[in-house]
Amino acid sequence: MKLATIRTPQGTAAARYDQGKWTLVDGYSDVGQLLLAKNWLRTAQNASGSSIPEEDAQLDSPIPAPGKIICVGLNYASHIKEMGRELPTHPTLFAKFAETLTGPFEPITAVAEDPELDWEGELVVVIGKRADRVTEEEARDAIAGYSSANDISMRGWQFRTIEWLQGKIWARSTPIGPVVVTHDEFDYKNSTLRTRVNGEVMQEHSTGDLVFTPEHLVAYISTMLPLNPGDLILTGTPGGVGRARDPQVFLKPGDVVEVEIDGIGPMRSKIVAP
Repeated sequence: MKLATIRTPQGTAAARYDQGKWTLVDGYSDVGQLLLAKNWLRTAQNASGSSIPEEDAQLDSPIPAPGKIICVGLNYASHIKEMGRELPTHPTLFAKFAETLTGPFEPITAVAEDPELDWEGELVVVIGKRADRVTEEEARDAIAGYSSANDISMRGWQFRTIEWLQGKIWARSTPIGPVVVTHDEFDYKNSTLRTRVNGEVMQEHSTGDLVFTPEHLVAYISTMLPLNPGDLILTGTPGGVGRARDPQVFLKPGDVVEVEIDGIGPMRSKIVAP
């Protein structure tokens, strides 16, 4: 099942995808709010609200205000090697904030303070059940589904210090979406992530090549703090980022960057001048 947050004249609404249309899940303003319901899966399956033709739907970020956004750095062997690092023994974690997120088709404003604007296509884990010190086996049941992200990074600011946070949390710089696909209909072990800039493929890699799997990440993070419905885990990016190219390539106003994961669908962001 695919779920999305749809913009309507009355505000946003959670919706279920049915062939060629979106069916609104009455009473829920977005997918994040829906996931807080005890029987959210059944509620979504049984939804019979008004419908919006697929071609008329305006999709927002599926979960616009998650309680937590945990990000993983260096989680594909190809990306780790291109950045000149050794394979890690533990996940490298940092956080984002809700203000960092934006919709899957919204423009992204370049920043005057940093010309080194880079792309990072990523698989996103969406939590659907509280996970507190769970095992990897239990972690699978805590995962509601998957989405995608573009962790747009301001590389100049990111590498000012050994901590990455300041290059990762600029306002409205991280598209999420376009949908959340429930885990029963998506197999990350057999899917491919692609990032395109102006139509040219920059990243193409199997999401099954993650060093730390979604289940491992949920178990690992939940050892430190509970994960709750609607929380997001950005699982890291594969090789092919602009900073690691020779010569380096960075995004500029007028560029269009797309992230697509098989089974989840494409996001598209135009870079606009500050």
